[in-house]
Amino acid sequence: MAKHRIFTTSFASVYPHYVEKAEKKGRTKEEVDVIIEWLTGYDRKVLQQHIDQKTDFENFFDQAKLNPNVSKITGVICGYRVEEIEDPLMQKIRYLDKLVDELARGKAMEKILRN
Repeated sequence: MAKHRIFTTSFASVYPHYVEKAEKKGRTKEEVDVIIEWLTGYDRKVLQQHIDQKTDFENFFDQAKLNPNVSKITGVICGYRVEEIEDPLMQKIRYLDKLVDELARGKAMEKILRN
């Protein structure tokens, strides 16, 4: 079975779109980075290394230490309920999409980070 195209897409090529989506709604790049750090465990230095190395999504999430509260991310993104996505990698990618979407919709950081 062929891999989904997003799996081999570099995180660096999508990251600016996450930032742009947030900034269009008055949020900041720093807030996007906080969300990514919460989800993946990557601090800003490691995140920047992944961007510089053009790490693909498969390796980006393979090396991540997902937040233990990741199961609290629920809802619909791109027409799919994130909690029902069967492919583990696709689910992780959609978790990130969902968090960035919540940020762009004006949700408070405390709620986005499920603390």
